[in-house]
Amino acid sequence: MHKENSKKRVVIAMSGGVDSSVSAALLQEQGFEVIGISMQVWDYGKFTAAEDEKFDTCCSLDDIHDARRVAEQLGIPFYVVNFEEEFENLVIRDFVDEYLKGRTPNPCVRCNQWIKFELLLKKARGLGADFIATGHYARTFRDDNGRFHLLKGVDQTKDQSYFLFTLTQEQLAMTLFPLGEMTKTQVRALAARYNLRVAEKGESQEICFVPDNDYVRFIEEERGKELLPGNIIDRSGKILGRHRGTYRYTIGQRRGLGIAHPEPLHVLELNAEKKEVVVGPKDALFSHGLVAANINWINPAPEAAIEATCKIRYRHQPVSCTIKPLPCNRAEVMFAEREKSVTPGQAVVFYDGDTVLGGGWIEKAVNS
Repeated sequence: MHKENSKKRVVIAMSGGVDSSVSAALLQEQGFEVIGISMQVWDYGKFTAAEDEKFDTCCSLDDIHDARRVAEQLGIPFYVVNFEEEFENLVIRDFVDEYLKGRTPNPCVRCNQWIKFELLLKKARGLGADFIATGHYARTFRDDNGRFHLLKGVDQTKDQSYFLFTLTQEQLAMTLFPLGEMTKTQVRALAARYNLRVAEKGESQEICFVPDNDYVRFIEEERGKELLPGNIIDRSGKILGRHRGTYRYTIGQRRGLGIAHPEPLHVLELNAEKKEVVVGPKDALFSHGLVAANINWINPAPEAAIEATCKIRYRHQPVSCTIKPLPCNRAEVMFAEREKSVTPGQAVVFYDGDTVLGGGWIEKAVNS
């Protein structure tokens, strides 16, 4: 036991999965006073599936039961907090609104930003906690000046720093990532050593509130089925066909366009205002850069352009780029080489090696 931790209280966000369960056991072993909290964010009674269907999502009632059993096994206090209303207002509404604006949202970043590291952090403070902890594969580092830095997890195949770029200095100061220095294989081995009930549990894959991964169904159930038809056009404006709603399409999509054409066509742009889906050849998907808004710099923003790397989606390999700060908390990002399928609504995250510099939300691609 680490004596310096013995009087430190930490609230661990427990999803019922292997990662958060091992995190709780590790913190306890390190001498912290650990309190487990599960967040109920979605009413699964709203979703009816066939009896033989099983979905790999997080935050279900089964997951909360698993989290409770692990907490009992570890002998730590456990609470369930109901954030359904806040999740509906902040994350789900944003998700649906973004799709209806012709953008492709990232609800996992929003959940971290508004639910875990705001609401749950506030709840942790109310419980007198010194820290909040999660099972994310990421690391933090405090420099000699007392400033905090966010780093990639050691396991590059599991690194989740992309989803955490919105964190502030105040939040980083109160956040622990017990798994940041570990690989998934090591975490599984620890789960077995601790004899945790969830040691063999699979990974959660889908968005928690869209368990069947059919986001079109979800949007129409949320906002009604009044379809928003419009034209599918090429880059010159020529009408090639009709569609039943821009939200049914994503940038780069090739299949399911429902139009005959001599060459394969891909979705290049979604214009919700004009109700237009713009399509074209694959080469037209490549962009020289992008403009992003609502930038969060984890450390002081640069005053001039900087060289860095960036990811424009979670599974994207970081690419070299130049980041030029713009007024109103925006930035222009120019790639060293053209990149495919820059998607408005997605996050662009900036890196210097393993260090997360910050990130923002893609507004538009830049093609000149």
